[in-house]
Amino acid sequence: MGLFTKEIAIDLGTANTIIIYNDKVVVDEPSIVAIERSSGKIIAVGKKAQMMHGKTHENIKTVRPLRGGVIADFHAAEHMIREMIKMIEIRKSWFPPALKMVICIPSGITEVEERAVKDSAEQAGAKEVRLIHEPMAAAIGIGIDVLEPIGNMVIDIGGGTSEIAVIALGGIVNNKSIRIAGDEFNSDIEEYMRKQHNLNVGERTAERIKIEVGAALADIDNPPPEYAVHGRDMLTGIPKEVIVNHAEIAHALDKSISKIEAAVLNALEMTPPELAADIFETGIYLAGGGSLLRGLDKRIHLRTKLKVHVAEDPLRAVARGTGIALKNFDKFTFLIK
Repeated sequence: MGLFTKEIAIDLGTANTIIIYNDKVVVDEPSIVAIERSSGKIIAVGKKAQMMHGKTHENIKTVRPLRGGVIADFHAAEHMIREMIKMIEIRKSWFPPALKMVICIPSGITEVEERAVKDSAEQAGAKEVRLIHEPMAAAIGIGIDVLEPIGNMVIDIGGGTSEIAVIALGGIVNNKSIRIAGDEFNSDIEEYMRKQHNLNVGERTAERIKIEVGAALADIDNPPPEYAVHGRDMLTGIPKEVIVNHAEIAHALDKSISKIEAAVLNALEMTPPELAADIFETGIYLAGGGSLLRGLDKRIHLRTKLKVHVAEDPLRAVARGTGIALKNFDKFTFLIK
């Protein structure tokens, strides 16, 4: 049966889902599905559904199956995983391949939520499902040797959760998982635009603002150019344009970033002294889409006085680590449940 077993690694993220097959990223799509209300049929998944988000009529709804790093809509999640697996060009054979999957999950997830991830994958056609914690996968993806007796701190800021973990000897010594991450940043930007500019913007526009002019500090090197935001004027109801800059967005995100900083300090306080000594040497590693926020590494450095390294491809670090864990299954067996 080994011939017909296909191994795939999935980073099932709140914002994006990445699938690795044969050491290559074969699917990198937004975690969103468009459903026809009357029949319950799935119309689009990933980028196509993202294009419809916020622009649908009453017979179509767009659903993000994951919220805060966990499955919120079981039916939509199962269909999304199934459709994304279909996007992989697995060579056609007489027998459908048995799928062996390793899926990433947040470290603060409950057993019930773990079960939901496994069930969704099994419903989507997986014969064997294993789970690996996100900070561990991020550490492997960054290139840290997690099996060494050396402490490393990894912060993975995704779409739904920020995972802060101290890793040594192939295990998580302590971890802090908070539901403040990319989605929360988007909400902060939406609220700021409403309060300061009387401009109603949608989730997709807020995401665009974050990418174009998002910053964690007002004082950064190479600030981005100002960005024109289009939305609906809350006073007149007429569409209008407002120009925003990175300093405004840094102010809007300040409260959420402070909570992430507090969680980092809390995790450092709980770290055993020998590992704390290692972290002073090795520093802190940032991964996940949130680490692309301009000046975030500098801000964490100013708060902790530790070296802060951003992974070279932070968006895919977790997926890459999951792929490596899948490939070296025997070596990492005890990391994968």
